[in-house]
Amino acid sequence: MQFKVIQQSKKSLARLGVIKTAHGDLHTPAFFPVATQAVIKTLTSDNIKQIGFEGILANTYHLYLRPGEKIVNKMGGLHKFMNFNGVMATDSGGFQVFSLGAGIAHGVGKIAKIFPGPQQSKPSTPLFNSCDRRNRNMVRITEEGVYFRSHLDGSQHFLSPEKSMQIQQDLGADITFAFDECTSPLAGQEYTKKAMERTHRWAKRCLRAAQITKNKSLITKQGLFGIIQGGEYKKLREQSAKFIGGLDFNGFGIGGSLGKTKSKMYEILNWTIPLLPQEKPRHLLGIGYLEDFERAIKAGVDLFDCVYPTRFARHGIALTAKKKLNLNQNKFLIDKNPLDKTCTCPTCQNHTRSYICHLFRAKEITGQQLLTMHNLWFFKQFIDKIRQKIAMDKI
Repeated sequence: MQFKVIQQSKKSLARLGVIKTAHGDLHTPAFFPVATQAVIKTLTSDNIKQIGFEGILANTYHLYLRPGEKIVNKMGGLHKFMNFNGVMATDSGGFQVFSLGAGIAHGVGKIAKIFPGPQQSKPSTPLFNSCDRRNRNMVRITEEGVYFRSHLDGSQHFLSPEKSMQIQQDLGADITFAFDECTSPLAGQEYTKKAMERTHRWAKRCLRAAQITKNKSLITKQGLFGIIQGGEYKKLREQSAKFIGGLDFNGFGIGGSLGKTKSKMYEILNWTIPLLPQEKPRHLLGIGYLEDFERAIKAGVDLFDCVYPTRFARHGIALTAKKKLNLNQNKFLIDKNPLDKTCTCPTCQNHTRSYICHLFRAKEITGQQLLTMHNLWFFKQFIDKIRQKIAMDKI
């Protein structure tokens, strides 16, 4: 994997770049649709290429559980398994350490007020290592790695830095991520510091594991990104950026808790990105609302991933230039307009709001497919317009 900056903005930290991989080029800034289980739900790999996406991101944890990385490897790796001839990234499984643990226990996501759950104050004692079914926490974190119960059948599993690297290498992604501990927005500074330091130790283990595998096999073209942690705490974020940035990674993910508000997230970016090597790409993990893109790109972010456009589509929500449309509402049954008159996607060119509303009311899966196609098309065009602004020195 190689990265080259093509153009640096004169007005901000925004930039145009290209990541070169064995399976093609990825022009940045870019958004990865999330193919959790080696599929963008309701779409085919041909659909993704039709929309214009050069890369997608799959999930290590889910593919490890089903069908298993060894089966994917036997089928020729993710690219052949899902017939996707483009750039493939896999996360490390570290996010599931949070989402199945503290995320469940605290009822929050990476940004507490953006992904709300039951509002709780900071716990006085960590819930992170509890496997008590009463609080539904499914993980136990140790120095060696993470013990967890499968969300599918409750079976026990263990994921370590070395195991995560092995799984991702078997999956055959072009871009992989180091195994980390993603902390809760409700975690205090003391626990966040411990988790960050553990992530740093795990990062070095991931690098060693990746190097050992490369020395023993022909897997030499995978890129490995280190992940910056530190929660909402400036000194920790700066410490993590300097430490991870000083290691021999191909790029960097900005992960973990991003605070309790979007404003805090941008503060974190401003603390972190200037401390990272400028010649390597930066990925803002798990973030990808439309309002995030331009401001984050101006702060220096190159890559994004998020389930937002596809998840909204499956719930009947269409993204348009003016507002979100809830196609579950009865009023759209008599609406002859396309979802968005300015959109050139196949859905808008061929179907009315009335028809799509009918499909959702009838619980037909084609409705989900049509909205997923539209929302991802809308996202791709949105990112392309930002790239054009950078090229014209407008941002």
